[in-house]
Amino acid sequence: MYTKRVEGRTMVIHELLLKVVVLGALLGPYRNSKAEADDLMTKPGCRSSCGHLVIPYPFGSSDSSSNCRIDRPSFTVYCDNSTDPPIPYLHDKSSRLQISDIFVNNHEMRLTVWTGQDCYNSSGHDGSSSNYPGIFLPEFPLSSTKNKFIGVGCDTLAAVEDRHGKYSFGCMSFCGDDSEAINGSCTGIGCCETSIPRNSFYYQISIGSVSNHSNVLDFNPCSYAFVAEIGSYNFSVGDLKQLKFGDPHLVLDWAIGNQTCEEAKKNSTSYMCPKNTNCIDAENGSGYKCTCLEGYQGNPYLEDSCHDIDECADPTINPCEGKCHNIEGSYTCSCPKGYHGNGKKGGGVGQGCIVNPSQLMKILVGIAVGIIVLLFNIGFLYFGYKKRKLIKLKEQYFKQNGGLLLQQQLQECDRTIKTAKLFSAKELEKATDNYDERRIIGRGGQGTVYKGSLPNNMVVAIKKSKLGDQSQIEQFINEVIVLSQINNRNVVKLLGCCLETEVPLLVYEFINSGTLFDHIHDPHKSSKLSWETRLRIASEIAGVLSYLHSMASTPIIHRDVKSANILLDANYTAKVSDFGTSRLVPLDKKQLSTMVQGTLGYLDPEYFHTSQLTEKSDVYSFGVVLVELLTGKKALSFDRPEEERSLAAYFLSSLENDKLFQIAEEVIANEGNNEQVREVANLAKRCLKIKGEERPTMREVTMELEGLRTMANHPWVSGIDVNPKETVHLLVEKTEV
Repeated sequence: MYTKRVEGRTMVIHELLLKVVVLGALLGPYRNSKAEADDLMTKPGCRSSCGHLVIPYPFGSSDSSSNCRIDRPSFTVYCDNSTDPPIPYLHDKSSRLQISDIFVNNHEMRLTVWTGQDCYNSSGHDGSSSNYPGIFLPEFPLSSTKNKFIGVGCDTLAAVEDRHGKYSFGCMSFCGDDSEAINGSCTGIGCCETSIPRNSFYYQISIGSVSNHSNVLDFNPCSYAFVAEIGSYNFSVGDLKQLKFGDPHLVLDWAIGNQTCEEAKKNSTSYMCPKNTNCIDAENGSGYKCTCLEGYQGNPYLEDSCHDIDECADPTINPCEGKCHNIEGSYTCSCPKGYHGNGKKGGGVGQGCIVNPSQLMKILVGIAVGIIVLLFNIGFLYFGYKKRKLIKLKEQYFKQNGGLLLQQQLQECDRTIKTAKLFSAKELEKATDNYDERRIIGRGGQGTVYKGSLPNNMVVAIKKSKLGDQSQIEQFINEVIVLSQINNRNVVKLLGCCLETEVPLLVYEFINSGTLFDHIHDPHKSSKLSWETRLRIASEIAGVLSYLHSMASTPIIHRDVKSANILLDANYTAKVSDFGTSRLVPLDKKQLSTMVQGTLGYLDPEYFHTSQLTEKSDVYSFGVVLVELLTGKKALSFDRPEEERSLAAYFLSSLENDKLFQIAEEVIANEGNNEQVREVANLAKRCLKIKGEERPTMREVTMELEGLRTMANHPWVSGIDVNPKETVHLLVEKTEV
């Protein structure tokens, strides 16, 4: 008995020793292959690191030979050896662009950059504490998927402009007290953020303020703006007092050259993807990228660096139940002698190592047939369930969006009035090719607009909102009813809506000649807008707003009057659009308390400061559009000097200094309608009064513009000295009798 116990223990020890030997044999080659992969990231004889940074080819250190990197400045890493540890920079030390990481597998580079700040004190702007950094990267674009542009402050207008002024983007952040801001929230109260567009090789940070931080100076003396890697910055309320984020990191995308894979392959001498690699065209910027084939690892830019991965050396990456056999680029599994199967773990049909398959064949066939029948039944039940669920979801959305109420009110409408049609979700999906991106004709704060084609070949514009506000469903229904009954040729006609989706969809008539903004600010188009045409367009817009304020069954405040929301047809007839932020005003109320919404440059300052929305807010915005028609300048532009950035303020200052015709559009100044231009300028001045009660009504504005047009169209009144204000007064009196 004692002898058997000793023999048993001896066998156990032998088995343990055997496992240790086998495990060492498996892990040894794995460690060696990993070390070999690290060694192959850099060419032999070249500097492989700078401080913490591993320098993979095609990048190379500036103090190595030119053979250690490709011959392009952006692939040179300048290593400052005067510090301990050394610090790597992109290009040279003077660039101050410190490199944190270079990734050869996903073709990204991480850099340390700077934060912009705009500071104020009790005396006003503090230029000594302000800076507006920029960055120019001629070859490597900013990653549009890994970075965000962030603004921090309670009186902050943060923007980014490209090198040539082709585009700009940014965000606004406001708050009246630091208690309104929320830690970790960057949605516009104390902190705002926006995405980076593709193909951005340059940025210049611009930071502005509405009131020079005068209302928030005690807890927020500075505004901050920076581009940073997504997830690297978490907003804290304490950052309003002083930003403690430090220097942010951003991510660049990099690729080889400026040719596609197909173009580069034609020149075999410069093509950099060796064997065992794939070539992929760059999605951001230009050029191509090399990657190791599946089953290989290493540096895809070095010859013979993409070597086979030994899956058998790492049990975690192969599912072999039996013996593993490594092959080039892959592996196979086999069972020990006396077993059958594919040798892989899992236990499914044909998997693992199975004893005596001939005896199990009938059972396996039966199981296979049973599984097929079961899967068929499950699939049948699943698709039936999905179909019923979709029908219930559409019904839920229909009720949630006020469909029953809308149907009831449409049935009660006067049959002589053409009411809005209820479209199905399927109709609009078909009309837009399932909302194909190629059908997009506009994007805005309220949603996306698609060009659609109905079965009767009628072309329409379909507006798909971003978010649904359940508290405003009844108001939305009222708006649809009112707009569907408006019979005004200068309002974009609402044809119908769809309530079967998560957010309501609105269907409008399609206007094909673009916006008034495009025609004013495009030099090729603005020259075709004569003074007579501009005066007519202004009169048509004013007439629509007057109709909405005083003639609609329930008064409507548009709330976002701007040239970009005025469409023009082929005859330059104005069509007012985008009622997404409009508000219906009960007849017993003159003003509404709302969250401030609108567009900077057009926004009524009284509404901005009091949150009290009145019809005079539309009057102010119309005044800005009127000034746009007179001057041809944008309502707000950071490209202009600071005193000229706000068009409304600049216009009023110029009018006060008798410089009207110095800022007027050249095509207007040369037409000889100086008296009319002065009258319209004075009308715009009245519309831009700071106090809403001092502004005229849209009805008065309309009458005055129509009076000016009438005098221009009838030469027999040209010799009579008539004050336009008196003419308007007489017309109003006559109308009210």
